[in-house]
Amino acid sequence: MRIIRNAEEGRRLLLSRKPLDTDELPMEIRETTFRAFGQELAPEEVVRRIIRDVREDGDNAVHFYNSQFDGAHSDDLRVSEGEIRAAYNQVSPEIVDALKFAASRVRAYHEQQMRGAFFDFNQGGLGQITRPIQRVGLYIPGTRAPLPSTVLMSAIPAAVAGVDEIYMTSPILPDGTVPPVKLVAADIAGVHGVFRAGGAQGVAAFAYGTETVPKVDKICGPGGLFVTIAKKQVFGDVGIDAIYGPTETVIIADESADPESVAADLLAQAEHDGLASPILLTPSHFLADAVAAAIERQLKDLERAKIARVSLENRGGCILVNDIDHAIELANEYAPEHMCLLVENPMAYAAKVRNAGGLFLGDSSPEAIGDYTAGPSHTMPTGGSARWSSPLSVRDFVKVTSVVNIPEAMTDELARNASVLARAEGLTGHARAVERRIQGR
Repeated sequence: MRIIRNAEEGRRLLLSRKPLDTDELPMEIRETTFRAFGQELAPEEVVRRIIRDVREDGDNAVHFYNSQFDGAHSDDLRVSEGEIRAAYNQVSPEIVDALKFAASRVRAYHEQQMRGAFFDFNQGGLGQITRPIQRVGLYIPGTRAPLPSTVLMSAIPAAVAGVDEIYMTSPILPDGTVPPVKLVAADIAGVHGVFRAGGAQGVAAFAYGTETVPKVDKICGPGGLFVTIAKKQVFGDVGIDAIYGPTETVIIADESADPESVAADLLAQAEHDGLASPILLTPSHFLADAVAAAIERQLKDLERAKIARVSLENRGGCILVNDIDHAIELANEYAPEHMCLLVENPMAYAAKVRNAGGLFLGDSSPEAIGDYTAGPSHTMPTGGSARWSSPLSVRDFVKVTSVVNIPEAMTDELARNASVLARAEGLTGHARAVERRIQGR
């Protein structure tokens, strides 16, 4: 792990967020897109063509792109109830129990959100009503790393919010199936239907509907580059939750932190993919050196060591800062998806944190637990969007309708002033509409 001993240099190298370049796309993906389209295309154009084809040719286009990008084909895009029941026989009871345990935690947390976040009211002729979105599509990435936790973290908030129809789509394995553990998670979370459609074709199918895949009102969930671009391109025709980029964690630690734990937390972030950002901010030269040594030891038997090393070399590292306040200042500027305070008395510093998707306080609250069993959704804002946005929650699955029910006694005053403003804007039709309400009174 590189150690940057000057904070300004660290801000420039690690906290400036190196933009994703097309040249960073794996050669395998570039070759696949060339094979599908017969020419080298920018990712935005690839997605634009996929969306066009799905809109025009529905299921056939989804099947085609599944075969091109996932190397697999299935007769039916929708996963049958029989397949979902059979999935339980392919997943160990221990994993099923862990999924149910995690689901109970996620559900309980989001039920608390419902109790505290929304209310209907009507006062003085004005009010609001809160209603769940009717139909939601969840994109759940992953095949080799199937991410059943993301199923729970996405579907359960929607179910708690009262969404009528919750659907899920997933990339498929070479045999044309969705990973069984994903199907079990979907069943536990209350998903109403699962579809075989990865990447941009999955997003497009939800956005516009096909013969098999229903058109939804909103698309939620994380994904890779092509999914992210697709969500951008369909937004406006359908709602989206957010644009999610590569995952990122900033760990702020002092000399009280255990170097082995800090190293393990950084590697947990780094193993996601080569674009992850595992960053340590510390005022301790001793801790920085100890963590660097611990990372090298732990990498030796880490299953995804190659991926983790790429992440650490390209977008990760340690920045030495003046003190913990300085570290929090830098972290707030960076606005990470995850911020972890491995310091003495972390609660004393928590009030100073302004921009973070999730805040993890102390050694007993590692971000990896947040990924699975803590309770809040692990789908969190990335790329600095924590400055203005929040983790996925029940709020993403409800909407508010304003209610205007003005008592007759108030109409005259409101109408007279509305008429003045309407005529000032040159909208005489508006003025006449309100004036009619007071004529003859």
